Amino acid sequence: MKVLAIDTSTFVMGIAVVDGQVVKGEIITNLKKNHSIRVMPAIESLLQECDMSPKEIERIVVAKGPGSYTGVRIGVTIAKTLAWTLGISLIGVSSLEAMAASAKYFQGLIVPLMDARRGQIYTGLYKAEGGNIQSIVADQVILATDWANELKAYDEPILLVGNDSSLHEASFIQTLNRAVQVASFTLHNPRPSELAWLGMHREPEDIHTFVPNYIRLAEAEANWLARQQERTEC
Repeated sequence: MKVLAIDTSTFVMGIAVVDGQVVKGEIITNLKKNHSIRVMPAIESLLQECDMSPKEIERIVVAKGPGSYTGVRIGVTIAKTLAWTLGISLIGVSSLEAMAASAKYFQGLIVPLMDARRGQIYTGLYKAEGGNIQSIVADQVILATDWANELKAYDEPILLVGNDSSLHEASFIQTLNRAVQVASFTLHNPRPSELAWLGMHREPEDIHTFVPNYIRLAEAEANWLARQQERTEC
């Protein structure tokens, strides 16, 4: 199966083309640049380098969030448009699961995380089983300090993964001491080929109803809903 994987859920832009068990090509950048003007040229360039036409792609896998609201929307919109235009299947995979997959050979628990501001993080708990990734605790948004305390219940080594790990590692080290490690910086960028691998054998989404998983509303949306609620109660 020929798979195109797209991840724009963080500053990292990842595009991969996978053909069966072969990674034909990957593009990964970790830059504070606008994904909206870079993703399609990157896809086109990578397909050309791989001597593959869009019509040969059989499945699109996209990181569906959580992460940057704008970034997630860009990736999902492009993936849905391509899948519908080409008439192929679309798979959404957790952005945190894709991040955890970079450390799938770690012997312990994997904690991918993204900064969510005000001391909060997007995170989940994953475990590697025979090179596969298993979700132990569903993705959530939580205070880093609270999450560190919850992780004390697990008697296993813990690995923090993600470019925002350095922003919160002190909270985890203070609470978990030697039980927690921070992954090498070379593992922090989620690999789009891992994203393709995760979505290769999953059931397709309905293209028209598929939406990102933000976990929480954007602040502007939350404030708007609160104002509407106040007006209803008046």
